[in-house]
Amino acid sequence: MKKEIAGVITGTETRGWEKIKVDFGDDFVVIEVPANCEILSMPSMPRLVDSGAQITHALNQPIGSPTISEIIHSKGKPVEDLTVCITVSDITRPVPYKGENGLLLPLLASIEQTGVKKENIVFVIGNGMHRRSTLEERLYMYGQEVVDNYRIVDHDCEDDESMVLAAQTKRGTQVYLNKIFYESDVKIITGLVESHFMAGVSGGRKAVCPALVNTKTIQVFHSVQVLENPKATNLILEGNPCHEEAMEVAQTVGIDFMVSVTLDKRLCMTGVFAGALEEAHLAAYEAMKKSVLIPVEQPFDIVLTHAGYVGRDHYQSVKAAVNAMPAVRENGLIVMLANNVDVEPIGSQEYKTFLHLLKILGPDGFNNILEHPDWVFTKDQWEPEMWGKPFRKVGMDGLIYCCPQISQENFNIIPGLNGYDFIDSDDSFASDKQKATAMLQNAIIYAVNHPRFEGKKTTLAYIEEGPYAVPMGRG
Repeated sequence: MKKEIAGVITGTETRGWEKIKVDFGDDFVVIEVPANCEILSMPSMPRLVDSGAQITHALNQPIGSPTISEIIHSKGKPVEDLTVCITVSDITRPVPYKGENGLLLPLLASIEQTGVKKENIVFVIGNGMHRRSTLEERLYMYGQEVVDNYRIVDHDCEDDESMVLAAQTKRGTQVYLNKIFYESDVKIITGLVESHFMAGVSGGRKAVCPALVNTKTIQVFHSVQVLENPKATNLILEGNPCHEEAMEVAQTVGIDFMVSVTLDKRLCMTGVFAGALEEAHLAAYEAMKKSVLIPVEQPFDIVLTHAGYVGRDHYQSVKAAVNAMPAVRENGLIVMLANNVDVEPIGSQEYKTFLHLLKILGPDGFNNILEHPDWVFTKDQWEPEMWGKPFRKVGMDGLIYCCPQISQENFNIIPGLNGYDFIDSDDSFASDKQKATAMLQNAIIYAVNHPRFEGKKTTLAYIEEGPYAVPMGRG
């Protein structure tokens, strides 16, 4: 621990501070914060009492669409010869797929009762630019019954042999799509509808683009011109180039049926929306946005947040940092806790390279490289670009990232301060949770007394739901 940081921490009086719980993966840590800390929390939403029955009801009463049975029998082909492709999310999305109360078994029952053969049903994991799944992740996400009895394929955005030229958008984007999905007689997409820091909202059309397209197609979807558009942000659909490009791709390809869910702050199911791509997705969006918006009267000096389930690596944790931006003032501080349990806790090698470049050049210098006419779009360049947005607001030393799974040495490539700055190198901890607690507690003590606030009493807020909440200034 640096001498100046240690001096601030040991010299701070914390009597009268109050205990709070901060999510740490499936668990939580307990720390103390000043009594004036404001808790920003999403409104409570009623959970589905019997999610299995609700899923079946949604499948039988689809929004703006015929039923799955009617769709299958309208294909003009013997049912026993029909092929069905179902897209599913990867481990980075907490979609409740498995078990009797999950999405997949009721969906499969509705398909197979029409006479479609089990061997003609295939699942394609919509990885986008994420890595391939592991067997353990498939079992965790989809359940033993699905893994044992159905074909499951990972989409690979860099495998051109597995793609087919499926469409061309108004922007001139040539859309290369997963061949299995494109050539299937019946195309069904599934997923989670939540706020999304670029596309406005997740799910729906994103299960096709970027989930099932190649790197060149994603190049447009994740280009600087698109991502720096002010409408490419949470909960905005109209005029959002990410949303519009993805929707055009999905519409052109042709989606037969969609099944999506909404979740509450504890990732319990609050709604099931099945039917036509646009109508069912819009219904899920309207229901979801009521539960995620948190009005903020004035931005705070310090915002504490966490990376949630989605923050399995540093690459995904950016969502929490971007979502915290409306709640923090210019030149304020963001303090984040992350449980980066992925096999690659930072991300891919490409991501690590770009992240280090962001640290060296800063957000504007990094974007200047991406916008250069000779620059060739490279996988994973877009997440460091998104990290640049909060750093642009709070400064390169204005974000403190507390994560026990990333080694102190590897933090040398990551922008911002890190949790190791707030613990002694010879400290021993029995678990990642204990280390995370020490990092976060000391980071908060230091933040409250940070020199940039010049001794003034600071304001502090904790975003209880981390990346799932959308703080928003009134008006």
